Amino acid sequence: MGASSSSVNELPENEYLKKLSGRERISENDPFWNQLLSFSFNTPTNRLLQSTRVQSHISWIAELKLLEEAAISVCKSLVENNPRTGNLTALIKVFLSRTKELKISAECQNHLFIWQTHNALFIICCLLKVLICQMSEEELQVHFTYEEKTPGSYGSECEDLMEELLCCLIQLIVEIPLLDITYSISLEAVTTFVVFLSCQLFHKEILRESIIHKYLMRGRCLPYTSRLVKTLLYNFIRQERSPPPGTHVFQPESDGGGLLYGIASGVATGLWTVFTLGGVGSKRAPQQEESSPLANQSLLLLLVLANLTDAPDTPNPYRQAIMSFKNTQDSTALPSPNPHTFQINFNSLYTTLCEQQNSDQATLLLYILLHQNSNVRTYMLARTDMENLVLPILEILYHVEERNSHHVYMALIILLILTEDDGFNRSIHEVILKNITWYSERVLTEISLGSLLILVVIRTIQYNMTRTRDKYLHTNCLAALANMSAQFRSLHQYAAQRIISLFSLLSKKHNKVLEQATQSLRSSLASDDSPLPDYAQDLNVIEEVIRMMLEIINSCLTNSLHHNPNLVYALLYKRDLFEQFRTHPSFQDVMQNIDLVISFFSSRIEQAGAELSVERVLEIIKQGAVALPKDRLRKFPELKFKYVEEEQPEEFFIPYVWSLVYNSAVALYWSPQDIQLFTMDSG
Repeated sequence: MGASSSSVNELPENEYLKKLSGRERISENDPFWNQLLSFSFNTPTNRLLQSTRVQSHISWIAELKLLEEAAISVCKSLVENNPRTGNLTALIKVFLSRTKELKISAECQNHLFIWQTHNALFIICCLLKVLICQMSEEELQVHFTYEEKTPGSYGSECEDLMEELLCCLIQLIVEIPLLDITYSISLEAVTTFVVFLSCQLFHKEILRESIIHKYLMRGRCLPYTSRLVKTLLYNFIRQERSPPPGTHVFQPESDGGGLLYGIASGVATGLWTVFTLGGVGSKRAPQQEESSPLANQSLLLLLVLANLTDAPDTPNPYRQAIMSFKNTQDSTALPSPNPHTFQINFNSLYTTLCEQQNSDQATLLLYILLHQNSNVRTYMLARTDMENLVLPILEILYHVEERNSHHVYMALIILLILTEDDGFNRSIHEVILKNITWYSERVLTEISLGSLLILVVIRTIQYNMTRTRDKYLHTNCLAALANMSAQFRSLHQYAAQRIISLFSLLSKKHNKVLEQATQSLRSSLASDDSPLPDYAQDLNVIEEVIRMMLEIINSCLTNSLHHNPNLVYALLYKRDLFEQFRTHPSFQDVMQNIDLVISFFSSRIEQAGAELSVERVLEIIKQGAVALPKDRLRKFPELKFKYVEEEQPEEFFIPYVWSLVYNSAVALYWSPQDIQLFTMDSG
């Protein structure tokens, strides 16, 4: 085998890997390492690039499964022998020594040195992934040390080496310039960092105390916090494509090199292809086929770091950095008491966020920034091109049946946060859109952003009523509409119709539940043995929703009646719907204004004669809106709902983030049966 290995399934028998995992101790200065890290290999990538896209994706997944099996085989031997040989420790030290020269190697275009260093990191990453999957952090520490005199004792050196490797990964990410020849090692560093943190995947409970977390939140890693977060954000912003084949790989002069040249190049370029095609178990939009693997991995790592639980004595510094960074163009920004704050170009960040909302992770980042970073929120709400951000969010909600529930929730909460601002609620009705091609229920040649937002939210409510029946989704949709209601302006006639249509649907549902409750009561009276179904809760829920809809309509009529003739027209057209609620004790108060508006405008239209055109009716409504004394409408408290994060949000966000990681290219390294944090169905 040796240098002639030609496929992944031959790796367990490869002489170099067998020596690495065997019983013989290998010195850090042994020529073996150069042989191990300079191996030519007939990579799956060659076949990948020559085959069709679908075939290549399936083939590459199969190759990576074989690679995982090979890594497990090697690790089984390594776990048994490493406490005596310390070969993993030696490999890590070889990698650490090489990273000290990476900067100058990049400047000198030393392809071979960079690629060998990459190969060392790749082996470490593969081995680390298997070790973390199979053992606790305490057991992992055992494999990060070797003490020749007392092989059974493990002191501080193991902790230091683990921390040194973590710190080295951070330094590599933040300090090595991103060039064609360094792209692969930068990507591998980010990937290895994610793998280092993957111990959470193999625990059902949220990790609140972790050795890895401790290293990241204090000690040698802590001073790099802001630089790491900033670099990961810029990687996301820049969306650098992987270099063309041949520009980032050291080409050997002969076939006689060592094992990991080929594997590393094959996995690196192959992983880029897998990124491009979409990970296992994930739904990828067509636009993502050209995405940047480094940007994607950097964003995933950033989300993992942001959602680490606080240490007992200190808050998560990475979350603090995300909460406090500022705009580079804001010269008036006051010094922050947060030691981890930094500045970044908000315009570039905004542009990228707008372009990348087809992915769950970009939407989650947008949510985190809007919810936790007041500087970002203020900047975004001041933008005059909010349609660039809002339209992708609306499209997520519009295609609700194609999205996972978490993505839909994040999109909806983003809208709720935005609608907390009155300026946003006013401005969206001033933005006129033309030809919204993805909205298929009706041709919308011209509509305001505000009216479109109303249409999509109402559609989401109706979808939820007939499919998922999620009260949380209902509540947030209605809260967003309520926040906007006082600022409704020039509602599109179709938006006005859909508001009343939703009320009609709720009214029918109310009557149906009421009828079922009545019939059930009669049946129970006729038969003492039959159990009485509990319809009270269903009736209570639907009456809460009906009241909220009435309050939304009332808020619009009270605050902006003269701006919304189409809503008044829709009210008059369906005025019979509201008759049954006039005397209902739960709705009497909020029905007063609606009943007054219906009566006032009905009277004026009747006085104008019969067989009036739509245009004439709208003209009468506009004239009547001016004539109606405002003091006749009863004032109610302003409808304002503020998003409040659930208690212990980590119980939701940590599994969600790791499900995103799993569904990325890195997921191909993990066997589904090993995952404990979430079920594969929920992931």
